[in-house]
Amino acid sequence: MNTRAFRVSVLSAIGGCAAMACGSGSNDTDSQVVSCAADGVCESLCTTDPDCPPGATGGVGGDTGEGLGGIETGGTDPGVGGTVVGAGGSVTGSGGSVTGSGGAGTGGATTECTNIRPTGTDWDEATCDQWASETDECDAAWMIDNHYCDESCGRCGTTGSGGAATGSGGAATGSGGAATGSGGTATGSGGGGTVDCDASMPGGGTDHCGSNTQGTAGGLSWSLWSNAINGNSCITTYDTTAFGARWVESGDFLARVGLEWGDWGSTPQPYTAYGTVMAEFAYTKTGTGGGFSYIGIYGWTNDPCVEYYIVEDSYNGFPFDAWNATQTGTGFIDGEDYKFFRNQTSGTGGSRCSGVTTWDQYWSIRQSARQCGVVSITQHFDAWTAAGMNLGNMLEAKILVEVGGGSGSIDFPVANVVAQ
Repeated sequence: MNTRAFRVSVLSAIGGCAAMACGSGSNDTDSQVVSCAADGVCESLCTTDPDCPPGATGGVGGDTGEGLGGIETGGTDPGVGGTVVGAGGSVTGSGGSVTGSGGAGTGGATTECTNIRPTGTDWDEATCDQWASETDECDAAWMIDNHYCDESCGRCGTTGSGGAATGSGGAATGSGGAATGSGGTATGSGGGGTVDCDASMPGGGTDHCGSNTQGTAGGLSWSLWSNAINGNSCITTYDTTAFGARWVESGDFLARVGLEWGDWGSTPQPYTAYGTVMAEFAYTKTGTGGGFSYIGIYGWTNDPCVEYYIVEDSYNGFPFDAWNATQTGTGFIDGEDYKFFRNQTSGTGGSRCSGVTTWDQYWSIRQSARQCGVVSITQHFDAWTAAGMNLGNMLEAKILVEVGGGSGSIDFPVANVVAQ
């Protein structure tokens, strides 16, 4: 990739074997591509040339991901579920002959509950538990509006509204209806769950360093790619939905974990065919990310060829506007405003789309950084479509860290993407 001032918007990201690699008659890609499927997706990674464009899950390559893999942990989709009826209000009045009238509690709609620490304060090192126990800021508007420390401040979940009435008959007041409805806590089909923002990294793990590579772990697909790969360019995978990455002057470095639909032999579909696509994440980062960096969601579609980002944070200044791009709109998703951008690029390493040398990049850039939460990926897709940013057949949706140099690391004790 060429050196760029802030965002190399024309980066191939994890692009793939050069666009000429499949069926184009290129004379210099024999070491990059083994063969091509009918849809033009390449079967193998680029591994031999230091300037070789990204491979497989990162490029035009033959991804070995598990397709719809991903552990569907119930309780990941905010707002779904919360249908349990309140438990109160059926006790007979203790003195009268009339039963208490309270009690059909209506479980409230469950919303995303996170424990995001405030940033940009004079006490950035404080945990949410410290904010809750050592200050009176939990009730402050700036904390509530930004959903800071929801869990520690006791703002999670809802209780049913039923069960407040007392019995209306008899000589004594009925005692029924005192119980609070228990709704809003069910974990149905992805509803009501929360992200553990204080989760610890799992033990063990497998390091993958020094080569552009891919695989599966914890039920998800993962990929490592850099255009300046070295022994300090690493991704660490686990047998659960977590990962880590580290780099030292590794050029344009990408590590990602999530769902893969463009692997060898598969037939990618439009995003609407996969139901609700969403991600849970929590991470801590150290070091620097060079001239540009993105932490969030990343992927590709084919027909039309689109490379997309949902950016939640950065090692650099944040928020930012996508470089050399046109803003197409805004949207309020997952409790925050996002700006939408669109630009065209020809990259320097090719796309994941066979025969395509110029493609669109789509961006959703959150207007306040966060290190933990739920990303409602399908809601971004819907908003982009409404803004005229049409997607093609889905090739991937993954949690990403991308940096443009520097020396640093990142740990994701929570990194899960599901389609349900």
